[in-house]
Amino acid sequence: MGSKLEGPSAPAVRRDPYEVLSVSRDSTDQEIKTAYRKLALKYHPDKNASNPEASELFKEVAYSYNILSDPEKRRQYDSAGFEALDSDSMDMEIDLSNLGTVNTMFAALFSKLGVPIKTTVSANVLEEALNGTVTVRPLPVGTSVSGKVDKQCAHFFGVTINEEQAQAGIVVRVTSSSQSKFKLLYFEQDANGGYGLALQEDSEKTGKVTSAGMYFLHFQVYRMDSTLNALAMAKDPEAAFFKRLEGLQPCEVSELKAGTHIFAVYGDNFFKTASYTIEALCAKSYEDTTEKLKDIEAQILRKRTELRQFETEYRKALARFQEVTNRYGQEKQCVDELLKQRDSIHCSFTVTKTANNSIISGSGSNMSNGSSSKIPNDDLKVESPGEDVSSEGKDKSSKKKWFNLNLKGSDKKSG
Repeated sequence: MGSKLEGPSAPAVRRDPYEVLSVSRDSTDQEIKTAYRKLALKYHPDKNASNPEASELFKEVAYSYNILSDPEKRRQYDSAGFEALDSDSMDMEIDLSNLGTVNTMFAALFSKLGVPIKTTVSANVLEEALNGTVTVRPLPVGTSVSGKVDKQCAHFFGVTINEEQAQAGIVVRVTSSSQSKFKLLYFEQDANGGYGLALQEDSEKTGKVTSAGMYFLHFQVYRMDSTLNALAMAKDPEAAFFKRLEGLQPCEVSELKAGTHIFAVYGDNFFKTASYTIEALCAKSYEDTTEKLKDIEAQILRKRTELRQFETEYRKALARFQEVTNRYGQEKQCVDELLKQRDSIHCSFTVTKTANNSIISGSGSNMSNGSSSKIPNDDLKVESPGEDVSSEGKDKSSKKKWFNLNLKGSDKKSG
């Protein structure tokens, strides 16, 4: 709820944001917001089609507001100037009513592919509201109204609450079962009798519907800006996890007083109308739900702090892991090479030459790779000249002698 209205990329020549908006360094958020609205309407391209300088001034005003409307960016700028700001984190918003058909088609394509395209409310709608020329339909508390709003147009609703309802808290929600893109807007009464845009909430897809809500519950409620640092996260996918909770931003308005309050549903589709259902509720019958919201957002804030600390630890561990992984690859390559060289040296211990050389024969043993072949004992015997060299004769002579000895022994025993 209540996202900042503009935030385009930095102009080529950057001036002091305080100077651009004509505010002092100790200006309040409301003073900065008021100064921005006046200048944004003054230099808006829709109203200055014949003045090219107005477009650049509009960008400069929007860029300056992007810095000063964000507490963290403002703190960084105050401490160290533009150098302290990460240009990738400066979100960009476009006015679809000023794009033209071709550029609108490209924006629609990128949005469909998942690239976040932040859009701003048309200057025509803002000016009509500021002039008080818009039609405001009643939206009683506890009821809902359905409708279809044209692209870059808005339907205005007046929610009237009594003192009891104001004390209990008010919730205004918009849903679209057709998953249309829209903005929920909240306007404050202007001194001139018109309405000035104070808060806006972009629709988010939740399950099978898109929805947006504003919660005025007398305690700090937060909105979730899912496009925060979207470009930076695209460069580093792991950052998408650590930056996921950074989009939780405090809403600027936490309660409403008794009276009539103006809300609007703005058609944010690229080409077609946006279907919606808007409802206003009193939080008195949702006390348990209100406490759950307060508790869960407190848990998210604590978890965000933990993740900021854990990211540093994770990055160090990841760098160390990458270091040891690289060493593992180097050591494995080194070991493989050493074993390969060892095997090559073992294979060089052989008398067997290559196919181009003759094979050496006539020596006794044949050794290869440190092993000796088994050679029959008979092949190792050296024969005497007078001996019978016939192995068959040797065997017969041996057997005959053995047989005769046994016979003689048998004769003696029998005698």
